[in-house]
Amino acid sequence: MSQWLYRIEPSRPEMVADATPEEQKIVAAHFDYLVALRDRGALILAGRTQETEGTFGITVFEAADESSARAVMESAPAVAAGVFRATLHAYRIAVARDGLEE
Repeated sequence: MSQWLYRIEPSRPEMVADATPEEQKIVAAHFDYLVALRDRGALILAGRTQETEGTFGITVFEAADESSARAVMESAPAVAAGVFRATLHAYRIAVARDGLEE
């Protein structure tokens, strides 16, 4: 399996401080999606910066190839709904704690 990273940022920057009820629902589904990726062993880590302005998130995960990785990213509910814009990058952990390095 290869490692991949997708970077997300809100399509509407104001969403971080003032999400609509619909955006809140989509972001909650996005979180659940990440938990499901973790539970099936594909997710390595996910999180976001804590700034209100200029915030972004990253998801590091494993997938067989670029096509599979793109499908993971595009299936994320907030990406699919257009709440987040996302970019995909081939990635490799170089240094990590507790055996994550390859």
